[in-house]
Amino acid sequence: MADDRFHVYDTTLRDGAQQEGLNLTVADKLVVARQLDGLGVGFIEGGWPGANPKDTEFFRRAQTELDLKHAQLAAFGATRRAGVKAADDPLVAALRESGAPVVTLVAKSHDRHVELALRTTLQENLAMIRDTVSHLRAEGQRVFLDAEHFFDGYRSNPAYALEVIRTAAEAGADVIALCDTNGGMLPDELAEIVHEAVQTSARVGIHCHDDTGCAVANTLAAVKAGATHVQGCANGYGERSGNANLFTVVANLQLKRGFDLVPPTALADMTRVAHAITEVTNVTPNSHAPYVGTSAFAHKAGLHASAIKVDPNLYQHIDPAAVGNDMRMLVSDMAGRASVELKGRELGYELTPENTKTLVARVKDLESRGFTFEAADASFELLLRDTVHGERTRHFEVESWRVIVERTKGGELVSEATVKLHAKGERIVATGEGNGPVNALDKAVRLALEKLYPELAKLELVDYKVRILEGTHGTGAITRVLITSSDDRAEWATVGVAENIIEASWQALEQAVTYGLLRAGHKTA
Repeated sequence: MADDRFHVYDTTLRDGAQQEGLNLTVADKLVVARQLDGLGVGFIEGGWPGANPKDTEFFRRAQTELDLKHAQLAAFGATRRAGVKAADDPLVAALRESGAPVVTLVAKSHDRHVELALRTTLQENLAMIRDTVSHLRAEGQRVFLDAEHFFDGYRSNPAYALEVIRTAAEAGADVIALCDTNGGMLPDELAEIVHEAVQTSARVGIHCHDDTGCAVANTLAAVKAGATHVQGCANGYGERSGNANLFTVVANLQLKRGFDLVPPTALADMTRVAHAITEVTNVTPNSHAPYVGTSAFAHKAGLHASAIKVDPNLYQHIDPAAVGNDMRMLVSDMAGRASVELKGRELGYELTPENTKTLVARVKDLESRGFTFEAADASFELLLRDTVHGERTRHFEVESWRVIVERTKGGELVSEATVKLHAKGERIVATGEGNGPVNALDKAVRLALEKLYPELAKLELVDYKVRILEGTHGTGAITRVLITSSDDRAEWATVGVAENIIEASWQALEQAVTYGLLRAGHKTA
């Protein structure tokens, strides 16, 4: 697990998921958690068990489906209700029973919030903190405390805000994260208040929102003032203007301040992780994001270009390879050689310079047409295999496919797909029905091949995402489809791009089946 001297704590799955238009399924949350664990963060806040069924289900599935190498899961919740013992509070019980080794409790540290929102006394609020922290510690869980509205509370009543910190620490909370909940702080004043909080001798963390555009700067200022625990969200997700972008915070601390937070190899995978998460969330990535944006190291022709030829560092603050990104000249849409080589090694392939050159060219060509391989590892691996072996990976040949969608007199929609394939010397025709055209195609192709490849019975289409690519409009726009498939052991993603949404879906589906057969040990036909 990660070093405990300094915490990198991700709250994408809870606070980040509150972003307008961002909706994560349980399967999505599991995928994002794996990506964050691969980056090397120390803690992943999974949600609020007991408060909603989705988060409760996430923690249940996480116990068997997440094999975390770096991170520990944290369950988020509130201190007990006023007038109720922590041991008797059902929401505290849900935290206790979540299976998470860490619990993060939110508690009021602003006197007016205690009196107006909680409708209780300042002393009872302290008792709620003390009782809940000590109860969970006695049950064997580590406890962090999020001091909500801390900075506004400090301005209103500094003595009480600091007493919240002392009470939590004395009860056994390992960290008290000071929350700029309204996101209204600026770095200089925030640093002064953090410095005062550190004088309590409690371990202090920081949780910033970006309403002033200063969430990352505020986080760095807090660390300089003594905070040893930073919270943030992937890609700066979060309600209103978002939370501190955890990727920017980690890169700044590690590359600029010399903190040893994540393995260098993981840091070099940060750009891929950032983009992979955008595909899962279906949120258009910010091309101008620091460090990981596609434009973060992009240069136009002219003065910059001539200087770059002499020394790339003349117009770049770091080597982009340190975060898995690439320098890009805007006269062409260059694919990233470093990213391709890194991903190839991760998949077990040592690419020759010629292989790398060819693969980069193919990726460049496909991405110019709308494909993306950041979150479609299976598609990239198939492309890589084709490049290394000099031929297309295939277990079957498609003669034709057809989909019919019928609306019955009773208003029911029925989809029927027919596929004609050639596999192992046989011509096979199969028809499948589904609740949509893609589901029907999926059933038809598996029905056609299951006798020859019985392993396909375990294949399942578990997620389907569609994005209309920027720069195109209307129903004739270019469509990108991302399909996630699974067998009884793992999940993988494939991508297809076409003007016709069914054609794009077929491309992704055909690759999904091919990759599934490779995983089952079948060589090409």
